[in-house]
Amino acid sequence: MKKIMKLALMLTFVSSLFFMGCSDKDDDNPQPDPQAEDRFEVLKTYLTNNDLDLNDILTDWITTAENVYTTMTDVDPSNDYFIIDIRTEADYTAGHIEWAMNATYAEILLAAEFNIDNLPIIVVCYTGQAAGHAVVALRLSGYTNAKVMKWGMCSWNAETAIMWPESIGDVGIGNANWNLPPVIKENTTHAAPKIMYLATEGADVLEGQIIKLLEGGFKGVTGISVLDNPTDYFINNYWAITDVEHYGNIKDAHRINPLTLKDGEYVYLNPDATVVTYCWTGQTSSMITAYLTVLGYDAKSLTYGTNSLIHSNLETHNWSDAQIKDYQLFTGN
Repeated sequence: MKKIMKLALMLTFVSSLFFMGCSDKDDDNPQPDPQAEDRFEVLKTYLTNNDLDLNDILTDWITTAENVYTTMTDVDPSNDYFIIDIRTEADYTAGHIEWAMNATYAEILLAAEFNIDNLPIIVVCYTGQAAGHAVVALRLSGYTNAKVMKWGMCSWNAETAIMWPESIGDVGIGNANWNLPPVIKENTTHAAPKIMYLATEGADVLEGQIIKLLEGGFKGVTGISVLDNPTDYFINNYWAITDVEHYGNIKDAHRINPLTLKDGEYVYLNPDATVVTYCWTGQTSSMITAYLTVLGYDAKSLTYGTNSLIHSNLETHNWSDAQIKDYQLFTGN
């Protein structure tokens, strides 16, 4: 009941940012209701002034199952993690990390309130992808020590290593829409997306955008969907240029990396298109997609990254059974 009440209050807050009018209107001299205005620049200024630019959010944001296990089983409790597992209750009950609590993605900020010792937060999901959205919400909300557990529960134990082995693929190898040598689409400038709010303070706008992010769920699109229809999307390859030159890229893909507010690279993104970011594994792109969603873009992460497209060609950052550990699973609640 406590969580439901808090979530209801959060939703009420967001509604107020959009719809509340002046409370001091005189019946004899009615004043026009205030109108929501575009607050993108307000949000941008707040984020850059508070070290919450994308490059800040992407600093030290991921760790391994091995590190989590080693840290939680050493003799020093002062360096423990606060672990939140955002898988379904049924899957959590069937097998989870001993020290993890279960919460939905939408409840991630409420779950973080139980971290009374202010421990570093680890978010665990099936594959390490949905956790990226959750970690962005946490970091933008002041939990700057939150991290993703790389590869998710697929890396913890063979019994939970299901989704990654089933999702790797080579549909991009030899495909006409995979360019090798690469052809990087030229960048052009665009206006920023509009974020309409009555609120004028950056902190309030950010809070409203984070709640929208959590309400919207994970935003992903499959590699084959993008590869089959590249013109339906604004595609950004978030690899280093040397990797693009080595492996190729999806047809019509841009390469906008770095991508920051402070230095203005965001103007190369098209706010009128669905912006699809891809990386090696879908974990970095999940972080970027969540951040772009907060900025007002219609953004999606290419799930499983290029591991779903050219897995056999990848020399690094590729999923393999070597990622699977043999750490104990605990059942029940």
